[in-house]
Amino acid sequence: MSVEITWWGHATATVRDSGVRVLTDPLFVRRLAHLRRRRGAVPPAAAAVVDMALVSHLHADHLHPGSLAKLPPGTRLVVPRGAGRAVPGLRRVVAARGLRVTEMVPGDVCTVGEVRIRAVPAAHDGRRLPYGPSRVPALGYVLSGESTTYFAGDTGLFDRMPEVVGPCDVALLPVGGWGPYLGPGHLDAGRAAQALARLGARCAVPVHYGTYWPIGMDAIRPHEFHSPGEDFVRHAGRLAPDTVVHRLGHGECVRLEPAR
Repeated sequence: MSVEITWWGHATATVRDSGVRVLTDPLFVRRLAHLRRRRGAVPPAAAAVVDMALVSHLHADHLHPGSLAKLPPGTRLVVPRGAGRAVPGLRRVVAARGLRVTEMVPGDVCTVGEVRIRAVPAAHDGRRLPYGPSRVPALGYVLSGESTTYFAGDTGLFDRMPEVVGPCDVALLPVGGWGPYLGPGHLDAGRAAQALARLGARCAVPVHYGTYWPIGMDAIRPHEFHSPGEDFVRHAGRLAPDTVVHRLGHGECVRLEPAR
């Protein structure tokens, strides 16, 4: 059976493996505070109909209560441990929608159908401000079914990445951001290609770029919005030549066959 990846924009993607649909970092809005969706339609309602949703960390463009409210009642939701305590809006949505929440730290494992979900660390400050410096870890996730897929969430490059992730068939790696500058704890296209080379994944899909941009900042370093996907393809070709990179458009899907 193949694994199917649909990229909806930013860090939101659907991974379908072994008949199980897993949604990453749901963000289903045209505008978020000072950010406006500049490319791709808001995902359709059908995109929220999944078996499990994963939240990598507490930043508002990754844990968005209004988008989580679109999940069908009873959907399984995986979040970093302490997320419910740190984000009042999450608690309200969980109660209103009857979401089944699992809180995880690196090393924890849960399953949905035939897919095993393992939380792994991320090198990223995932605190939710202004609710205080709650020590809630930022996570990545490794999904193991017919194939093994690594969703990095938001992360910088760190030495133990290959060790904690392990062998993977597909890597969903962030390659940009939502503004003209990337702070620490992020991957740009070049660093994402370095991560890919270390991971040795057979396939990669760049995410977290080319979707949201601050209102009124169109003319400030616009290449940071437009170019990360193409830059990642170029850098990956040099640093990880054996990996096939699928640069998807918003709403596009790729089906990948598992290794034989």
